[in-house]
Amino acid sequence: MHSRSWREEYVSQIPALQVLIQLGYEYLPPEEALSLRGGKTNRVLLESVLEGQLRKLNSIQFKGKEYEFSDSNIQDAIRDLRDIPLTGGLVSSSEVAYDLLTLGVSKEQTIDGDRKSFSMKYIDWENPENNVYHVTDEFEVEKVKSHELRRPDIVLFVNGIPLVIIECKKPTSGLEGESSVWEAVSQHLRNQRSDEIPNLFIYSQLLLSINKNEALYATTDTPRKFWAVWKEENLNESELKKCINTTESDEQKARLLDHREPAVRKHFEELGAGGDRLPTEQDRTLYSLLTPSRLLELIFQYIVYDAGVKKITRYQQYFAIQATLERVRNLGSDRRRRGGVIWHTTGSGKSLTMVMLAKSLALEPSIKNPKVILVTDRVDLDTQIWRTFKACGKTPVQADSGRHLVELLKKSDDAIITTVIDKFEQAASTKGHINEDSNTFVLVDESHRSQYGSMNAKMEKVFPNACYIGFTGTPLLKTEKSTSAKFGGIIHKYSINQAVKDGAVVPLLYEGRLAVTDVNKKAIDQWFERVTLDLTDDQKGDLKKKFSRAEAVNQAEQRIQQIAYDISEHFTRIFKPNGLKAQLACSSKETAIRYKKFLDEVGLVDAEVIISAPDTREGNEDTDEESIPLVQQFWKKMMERFKSEKSYNTEIIESFKKEGSPDMLIVVDKLLTGFDCPRNTVLYVDKALKEHSLLQAIARVNRLHDDKEFGYIIDYRGILGELDSALNTYGALEGYEEEDLDGTVTAIQEEIGKLPQKHSDLVSYFKEVTNQADTEALEQYLEDELKRKEFYELLSAFAGSLKVALSSSSFITDTPEEMIKCYKDDLKYYHNLRASVMRRYSEIVDYSEYENRIKALVNRHISSTDIEELNDPISIFDTDAFEKELQKLKGDKARADTIASRTKKTITENWDKDPAFYKRFSELIEEAFRAYRDKRYSEAELLEQMRELNKAVVDKDQSNLPAKLHGKDQASAFYGIVADIFQSKEVNTDPDILADIGLKVDEIIESRKIVHWTTNQDVQNKMLIEIEDYLYSIKGRYDLELDADTIDAILEKVIDTAQKRDS
Repeated sequence: MHSRSWREEYVSQIPALQVLIQLGYEYLPPEEALSLRGGKTNRVLLESVLEGQLRKLNSIQFKGKEYEFSDSNIQDAIRDLRDIPLTGGLVSSSEVAYDLLTLGVSKEQTIDGDRKSFSMKYIDWENPENNVYHVTDEFEVEKVKSHELRRPDIVLFVNGIPLVIIECKKPTSGLEGESSVWEAVSQHLRNQRSDEIPNLFIYSQLLLSINKNEALYATTDTPRKFWAVWKEENLNESELKKCINTTESDEQKARLLDHREPAVRKHFEELGAGGDRLPTEQDRTLYSLLTPSRLLELIFQYIVYDAGVKKITRYQQYFAIQATLERVRNLGSDRRRRGGVIWHTTGSGKSLTMVMLAKSLALEPSIKNPKVILVTDRVDLDTQIWRTFKACGKTPVQADSGRHLVELLKKSDDAIITTVIDKFEQAASTKGHINEDSNTFVLVDESHRSQYGSMNAKMEKVFPNACYIGFTGTPLLKTEKSTSAKFGGIIHKYSINQAVKDGAVVPLLYEGRLAVTDVNKKAIDQWFERVTLDLTDDQKGDLKKKFSRAEAVNQAEQRIQQIAYDISEHFTRIFKPNGLKAQLACSSKETAIRYKKFLDEVGLVDAEVIISAPDTREGNEDTDEESIPLVQQFWKKMMERFKSEKSYNTEIIESFKKEGSPDMLIVVDKLLTGFDCPRNTVLYVDKALKEHSLLQAIARVNRLHDDKEFGYIIDYRGILGELDSALNTYGALEGYEEEDLDGTVTAIQEEIGKLPQKHSDLVSYFKEVTNQADTEALEQYLEDELKRKEFYELLSAFAGSLKVALSSSSFITDTPEEMIKCYKDDLKYYHNLRASVMRRYSEIVDYSEYENRIKALVNRHISSTDIEELNDPISIFDTDAFEKELQKLKGDKARADTIASRTKKTITENWDKDPAFYKRFSELIEEAFRAYRDKRYSEAELLEQMRELNKAVVDKDQSNLPAKLHGKDQASAFYGIVADIFQSKEVNTDPDILADIGLKVDEIIESRKIVHWTTNQDVQNKMLIEIEDYLYSIKGRYDLELDADTIDAILEKVIDTAQKRDS
């Protein structure tokens, strides 16, 4: 029967290595990889491989002759790459390495008396077949300022340079219901810290976290929330199946498996004999990303450094660019290249796609001297664009006027030109200038829909053969689809729904609050009478007509005051405790300033107003400064405070993006398009928005951020009413096709509607417990780890849903108080139960998912005196502190459970260092609990037994061992291993003989140890041979019936244990 296992090595790591071998990577056993880096675990380049490739790929062409680079230049090039300092931080060092890899390095050399600089490349990007590709596993790297080692699961090398790092997990692991791939992500992030192994990640370009069923990828220093899935478009499944089911050659198989346990070899031999296997998600991702040609393409063309952040393409960006290149490579019969529109939902990286496409067009070999014009309104893109094009050897030029743009286009050489929208308009309006070059590409950010038609018309006249490619973050209106069709239609689409499903943006929840018709008429009338007290009847009539218009009524101070209070209470209760932020969109500058006045009066929210400079010609009624229009007064104060309009905008916006004040930005038109702030979580709308402007505005709060499950749209204008029908049935969005709006926003009531079921699921989980008020019974019910994980997942789901519900005014007003109290009480009860069982069963405290999402909610709605704080478990070796913790627990059973779980945790952590010892005590603990369940032990007797076993583990009790082993910990471990194997094989188990064997094996291993012996196969082989010779020599002396299988089992186990003890 075929052996089955869920070990990480069986289900992820070795299957990944098998796929990579078929993709063209030569497998290096760990000891060979160490040898290729000079046996030094503090170095990560395979220097001998790199040296050979530098010689192979590079030569000097000079005066018709070919020369080799000198040995000193080869060694210099290696040092340049190897000795990159980390003083500026990991990303900075990574960028230095990236520039060396993509641009190469120049070295001076004297040839025939002539000294010149010549270029040398580390990788042949244009001809992937000229490079060499290696893969290894368990790649040991020494931590910074430490001899402790980290071992990334898999590392891929190109020309001896570690470009890809992979962490593998079994699909069954993971905390609190979370996929194990996130555990792998956490390992990557830990390993990049400055005190870990950042020297490896200087060179890494692609990082993968994989298990059989899932895979995520990123690049160096990518935060957790930006790790992404790769979805290959048009994947050739038959080729993939062929790849994963192609058997390695005998030599490849030997290199991959011979150094592993016999059981591993047996498993994969049986697996291969069982027939073809089906592709997994892990297979698909490795096949899609790591085929050598695809890997080099991704690194060279699809990695950018943007304001100190290293970024790699997402799959929708890559395939949009591929589709565009495929479209524009050939000229049509009209001598034009067919363009079109790329629709990638706002927040999914549209601007980066634009930059990457420009880079790809500049590098496209089939297009001679391309001129690429990037038209945007974002001045801050200039630096990003310049850095992106360094790898092309081209520097973009910023057109500072329409005339300058025309001059740049007249030049015959290729160019990358950046310009803002109005400069492009000026160039397009220049009389007498016609550019007929078919290799001109105009890339335009289409957030400016109003200019869509007019600019295209001008472009047709001035650039008749140019290729127009538009970028939009929102769907095309029905009327725009026919217009865009003239320019090629949609090139690539990445809808809102796709982005939400991929986790590229957060879903948006919508709640309509105080619509115009809901305004308190009595309060409005009282307000009107008060402010018109001194007016004549005619004046009152004129004023009443003015305020009878909806817009005027909406701006009435009473309404603004009411909404300001509502916003203050809502934001402070739900979002401010987690450090999240908000925007308030208003209909006018004056309204924005009044909102700030009332928000300041309430004093709960720190808000700033961002507006453009006012027109001083409007609104003046006399010369008295007190009567200067409100907006002008506000602007004067801002200029006194910030000195210039630029500083006013920059300082407030930059502060808003960081922790702390301000909590909220009050805006009119500015920052409702193109503004990216991940902390921005809730958009309060008191402004008439529709179609494109509405979709752009609500997308301000869809960016990813920690502790942010949703973005919220709180609508005080009734734009989408109750949101109870298809989005395109509302006037604000009626111009769109229904399918294009799928996933845009969800009514908050839909999410709230899930709360009763999630509450029921949580409560009913304990239906088998007779008395659910008995916390001891509940805690004992949760003794099984799987049950605890299921409980945590149910609690997290309920708490998340309750958080959403408590943010909704309709939930608060429409739900009976006793039901809300029930929900809150149950949250408190089960939250405390979770804390208690985590402490009782000695679980590692994980503050990531649950704690960050729920802690603020619990603190806000439940008295802090009712909440149990959860800290990391106290070690059993800290006996005094541990005893104090035990005394706080109620009941002997709770104390016994805590001692047992804490002791088992210690046993698990140390098992590999002395498996026989820890196995014995693990079994004794289980036996004690069986006796309790069988009523052979009382709770007091169980507690006493746990105390005795705990003390034995802490003291590493050796009383049952022969005296000659006392104080010899490693020899005792070998004694236990041999005893277990002898017993299972029914070999003579005399304790004195076993002690002699343990001592001798210890002596042999200690005498053969050298630095890094654990990865040195030669040293291990010498140990194995000497131990094997010894075991055969004592067969006759002690009359032992030792066969080859028994000796092999001993050899494998003792070497493995010795390695674990020294790791």
